[in-house]
This record gives sequence, C-alpha cells and structure tokens, in this order.
Amino acid sequence: MNWRDSRSWTESWDWGDAPAWAAFVLAALALWISIRAQRDGRRSADAAEKSGTAAEASVEEARLSRMASERSATVAEETLADQRREAAARRTVEEEASRPRPEFRIERSGRQGFRLRNAGTGPATGITVSDRGRSYTMDRIVDLTLQPGDAKAFMMLGTAGQPIPGTLYLTWDGQSEEVPVAIPDF
Repeated sequence: MNWRDSRSWTESWDWGDAPAWAAFVLAALALWISIRAQRDGRRSADAAEKSGTAAEASVEEARLSRMASERSATVAEETLADQRREAAARRTVEEEASRPRPEFRIERSGRQGFRLRNAGTGPATGITVSDRGRSYTMDRIVDLTLQPGDAKAFMMLGTAGQPIPGTLYLTWDGQSEEVPVAIPDF
C-alpha cells in the first residue's frame, strides 16, 4: 500500500455526512440524558410514594397518639376524682372519729343500786332506757341529759323471781337505734 497516495479518513468523508454524524452523536447524547432522567424520575416517584406512605403512617400514628392521650387524660381525671372522693371520705371519717360522742357504762353501787355513767367525750341529751324484755322494776330514765363523766343513780331489781337483765338498751338524741349497755355482775 502506498501511504503517500492514500487519503486521510477525514478526506474520505463526504461533508454531507457530517451533519448526520453530528445528529447521531446528539441523538445518542439525548438518549443517554433521557435514560438518566427517566431513572431519576422513577427514583423520585418511588421516593414520593414512600414519603406519602410515611405521611399516612405518621397521620395514623398521630391519631393513635391523640386517642391514647385522650384515654390517658380521662383516666387521670377519673383517678383525680377518685382521690378527691377518697380524701373527702377520709376527712368525713376523721371528723366523725374526732367528734365528741357519749359512751355509756353501768356501774353497781350496791345490790340494787346502779349508776348510768357517760364515759364518753361528748354530752348526751334525751337519754331513754328501753322497756325491751322488761321483767324487772327500775327507776324510769326518760329524757335524761348527761355531760361527759356525769352519772345518774337508779334502782333496779328483778320481779316475779326473775333476775335483773344482763343488758339495758339506750337511745338518745342523735342515736335512734337502741345501743346495748352491759350490766356488771354483783
């Protein structure tokens, strides 16, 4: 081959082919850019879908959190109300326990002599001894008032061969239900 007589490869071109080759290169470049853009678009769409799913999950989580906080607030309110009720009940019990109240005892002062004593911390008015199962004779005690430590003397003896009872039943103002009071043995 005679290299001197040969033409360069650029001389062998027909310049009418140059725009076609340039168009080919530009088309290849555009195809490459299009493929990259499509891949990036697909990634962007996937990311948007994941973001939407995450947003929906976040909304659901926020809804569940709101419901849980509402339940927690309701439970806290109920607990507070229970504590207030318990505190009020405790105060009532403490006030009732510290309130002065009468407490009665029967003391013997002889074979047929007795004393009804208020051994409590508060006065009692309207003290009445019940006639329940009355097989004995005694001084009537009706509408008596006793201060703490005070006593009322009375006589009592069995009748018709019956012994005196082992218990007397008292009522007073503020205590309508009969309260048993033991009579000591002689």
